[in-house]
Amino acid sequence: MQKENDQVGGDKESKEERTQHATEGTVSKRIRANTPSPQRGNTPQASPPKFVSVEDLMQTAKGVSNMVLAHEIIVNSDFQVKPAEPPEGSLEHKVKEIMHKAFWECLEAQLTDEPQTYGHLIKLLAEIKEILLSFVMPLNVRLRTQIEEVLDLPLIQQQAEKGVVDIGQLSQFIVMMMGSQCAPCRDEDIRKLKEITEIVPLLKAIFSVLDLMKVDMANFALTSLRPHLMQQSVEYERSKFQEFVEKQPNALDFTEKWLEDTVRSLRETDGSTAASSDPPAPLSAVNVHNKAYIRLLKWDHASEPFPETILMDQVRFQEMHQEAERLVLLSSVLLIIYTTTGEAISGLPGLMDTLKNTVSALLADMNTPSFNAEEALATIGEKMCVELSKCLSQHGYSPYAPDRKSILKGQISATILPGNTIRKLMESRVQNYLLASLDSNQHNAPPPLPGGLAPVSKEVKELAVRFSRLVNFNKLVFSPFYQKIFSKVLTSEESPGAET
Repeated sequence: MQKENDQVGGDKESKEERTQHATEGTVSKRIRANTPSPQRGNTPQASPPKFVSVEDLMQTAKGVSNMVLAHEIIVNSDFQVKPAEPPEGSLEHKVKEIMHKAFWECLEAQLTDEPQTYGHLIKLLAEIKEILLSFVMPLNVRLRTQIEEVLDLPLIQQQAEKGVVDIGQLSQFIVMMMGSQCAPCRDEDIRKLKEITEIVPLLKAIFSVLDLMKVDMANFALTSLRPHLMQQSVEYERSKFQEFVEKQPNALDFTEKWLEDTVRSLRETDGSTAASSDPPAPLSAVNVHNKAYIRLLKWDHASEPFPETILMDQVRFQEMHQEAERLVLLSSVLLIIYTTTGEAISGLPGLMDTLKNTVSALLADMNTPSFNAEEALATIGEKMCVELSKCLSQHGYSPYAPDRKSILKGQISATILPGNTIRKLMESRVQNYLLASLDSNQHNAPPPLPGGLAPVSKEVKELAVRFSRLVNFNKLVFSPFYQKIFSKVLTSEESPGAET
């Protein structure tokens, strides 16, 4: 088993080296990408580029990796440690399989030869003993003493020299201890261990289950520590990012550009709506910042670099962007149905849920590459006409006229157009609700739901909660960096103020 551990240890070391080199490469690309160019427009020029040693770069990459891991543990409630398995068919998988097979064959040969040798077996028992002790709480003295007494390695060594080792009894004790310490989800694995009678297959299966139990223990520790980590995570992430900024002078270029573009957009909007003689209203840092987060839900991830301070949450913002688009299209279709059909279907019990479930099912794959929006909306139009005709007939209304069917189908199909009035209206209302949810956090009162969103109120509110939590955590971590940027991008007349 020592050879197996050596091999597994080597595998882990090689994985860590590859991960570190990959992270180092990512950081290097970001450094090159962040280097200011004359075409950057109004982006403030960073300090002159400085040379970074390989040691500094690797240290920075390690710090960033640790920061990302800590952030994932805190933000992602579903984060779990998973067993590290090389891809099926890879060279690493083949080498690991060959080495493991050779080890267990060697062990079997030692136990079947005459005279028997127990060198590998004792090493296995030593590892099993160490693992079992790691599962037991330090205060559980009785259980720790029991493991120490039964798996007394010097005594087992003496018994091996005399050829009186009872391997079966030791194996039964090990399985019993594993059963007392495992999670409920491993009870079936323990039951299968008790059915194995041959020594080598049993030991092999024991180590497989022990590996799973170690993962279970790590995930239990994460769950237990998460509330305590929350208290420390803000300062930890902030300090790690500060170390990164100190070593990379251009580390906030894209964040500055993101906030600058938001300020410029708000000024252009205010300028177009206000009278020419009126001075522009001052912009506050809070309003600008909240609006900047809303812009992330419409971000062009393919062509625009994501702000550095939010890079760890880019995937989450992409997912919320996709969810917001789905809710906008769903609410647009439902609004069209009710405005086109009129009072005949208003208030009918269960109809809204039926229509909503039908449309949701057809839009479930709208963010996949294979989704065809035109076909999906055409199908939705057909199905809605069938459902409405059936409903009207059941409640004694006149049948759905063919011209009204054509109008309904045409309006539903038109929602795919970028400039569609109804879709733009619902998109504006969803964004305004998310923006209001950020403002309402300071008053602990949820904002009122805009008109037309009642059918998707549950989904919109859940999205607002996810969005607000992520934004507020980001503000807590990076508030010192944001304050410095706002002091530059907002003019002295527009006092930036301090965010809460």
